[in-house]
Amino acid sequence: MRLALYGGSFDPIHHGHLILARQALEQLKLEKVIFIPAAESPFKPDHTTSSASHRLSMVRLAIKDEPRFALDTLEVEGSAPSYTIDTARVYRQRYSTDELFFLVGEDHLKTLPQWNNFDELDRILQFAVLSRSDFPLDVPYPVVRWRFDISATEIRNRVAQGLPITYLVPEVVLHYIVENKLYRGDHVSELRS
Repeated sequence: MRLALYGGSFDPIHHGHLILARQALEQLKLEKVIFIPAAESPFKPDHTTSSASHRLSMVRLAIKDEPRFALDTLEVEGSAPSYTIDTARVYRQRYSTDELFFLVGEDHLKTLPQWNNFDELDRILQFAVLSRSDFPLDVPYPVVRWRFDISATEIRNRVAQGLPITYLVPEVVLHYIVENKLYRGDHVSELRS
């Protein structure tokens, strides 16, 4: 079996995450993409603005209709910060004979060698780079590419400014953000405009 682990804060999950996960399924011929929201990134301490339970709920809602997407709460149930090596070791034990990929955004390529126990990590799974740009990448990993310009930071900023986020996130995630007054509660009624 060919599985991909997709880590990140997913704060909030958006169409860009889903598009690249779908592209990875097809391009890498995967059976499943497993979304693993981080408790906290060691490179971005105190970066997430919504709780782990909100982020898990948004991922669960966003992927509920895709049978080849799954959610694992392993990292948010563990202690922060989340280290990919710990997750990779758990998955290597669970799926000892399967091909494991780890989907990583091209924005993390510069820090990849600094990841905790990177040499072991690079041995026990195969990285695949998710690219949202047209820039050529000189990396020893497969590149999954789809050109778009959506980011969780942009979405949080739009909510804080009272601007609509329709079409940027799945409708169910938009409703969740509105109902739970995430990112800035005083503008939530304007998000659907």
